[in-house]
Amino acid sequence: SSWFVYGDCDLPAREDSICNPKGFYSITKKCAEDLLIDFCRTYKVKYRILRMPNVVGGFDPKASPKKNAIHYLIDELKNNNDITLYNNGEIIKDIMHVDDVCRGINRVINEGEFNTIYNIGSGQKTTLGDIIRTAKHFLNSESKILTKNAVTQDMFLDSSKLRRLGFQPQISQTEIIRELCTN
Repeated sequence: SSWFVYGDCDLPAREDSICNPKGFYSITKKCAEDLLIDFCRTYKVKYRILRMPNVVGGFDPKASPKKNAIHYLIDELKNNNDITLYNNGEIIKDIMHVDDVCRGINRVINEGEFNTIYNIGSGQKTTLGDIIRTAKHFLNSESKILTKNAVTQDMFLDSSKLRRLGFQPQISQTEIIRELCTN
């Protein structure tokens, strides 16, 4: 699943936070989790639900403003195209490198409890503006960063349950941004 299931909730979002998803995509994510839990309880099947942060890293040739926006915006900076950030880039995100996400998933598979939910996240709040300004600096981009007001949602995950399994991300946010600038 993804962080979208939380919707409007207190931050950082914890696995036991009351989910209040907004929008079709978010509601279907939460519905899928509920269906899985009901099925597993009915047929006595063990499960684990994993909720992901904004997963970044590697190369995404299909990045767009709506799918993998961070990759897309950095690609625009590489091409010196002007970009627009909502709310002056003050949107809070929880980003994590795909390799760390895979390590987190592996840790839950090997050591996590059954019939529970885990947030796979960095637990760090980062603004989209900080990410983009750092990338612009690394790239020496001539892009202008414009701003537009919009209704947006902040999100970062409480990943303390994952941390109790001994997991720590290995790739810093600066390293993530630097990689995105070089791919």
